[in-house]
Amino acid sequence: MKPVSRRSVLAGLAAVPAVPTLATTTQPAVDAALVLAVDASASIDQGLLDFQLRGHAAAFRHKAVEEAISRSGGNGIAVMLAQFAGPETLTTLVPWRVLKSGRDCEEFATTIDAAPGVFMGGSTALGSAVVQAVALLDAAPYRTEKRTLDIVSNGFSNAGVDPRSARGYAAGANVTVNGLAILNEYDWLEGYFAENVIAGRGSFVRTANDLNSFAGVLLGKLVTEMV
Repeated sequence: MKPVSRRSVLAGLAAVPAVPTLATTTQPAVDAALVLAVDASASIDQGLLDFQLRGHAAAFRHKAVEEAISRSGGNGIAVMLAQFAGPETLTTLVPWRVLKSGRDCEEFATTIDAAPGVFMGGSTALGSAVVQAVALLDAAPYRTEKRTLDIVSNGFSNAGVDPRSARGYAAGANVTVNGLAILNEYDWLEGYFAENVIAGRGSFVRTANDLNSFAGVLLGKLVTEMV
């Protein structure tokens, strides 16, 4: 995929709010910054939303994540969790924090368990979620060359910014977009994510064929993104 310029995409994204740029020289360095975004649209009922959140909490309690962070470079991984549905709905559930140890991971998992995940319903706006996540990464109080959006969904984009334009925007902003497609509704989502959503060098799609495989797939995905 050939990245499009940020200027050309922004020309068609008038609804995206401007984000202030922080002085990078005053920001602490981290080895990577990771936005975790989970689907809360009409294709996801409250039970499946809670399942996604519990799956993320369980992954951060796994020793493999702690070990991946320890191998990442020593500065820690900045991570936050959000949910999305239709256009302009990406909402922070757990704000930015830096993980350096198993204790940090456990505290992050505990915060996820307490997060008020709210079923949003409505459309699924993958492209809009990507654009908003880039804004969150641009505004993050850390500096790093490794910036990643990890987006989980069981549906295709049916509202908001065209995801193909959004992924070009993300690539131009030096943001890698990876996807985890839950195949409980559409068995062709892996190809859809590959062609329309993921972006950046080394980007990839992982799939969970059902809820039983979700936790293991998510764990492997997180470890890959952190190392």
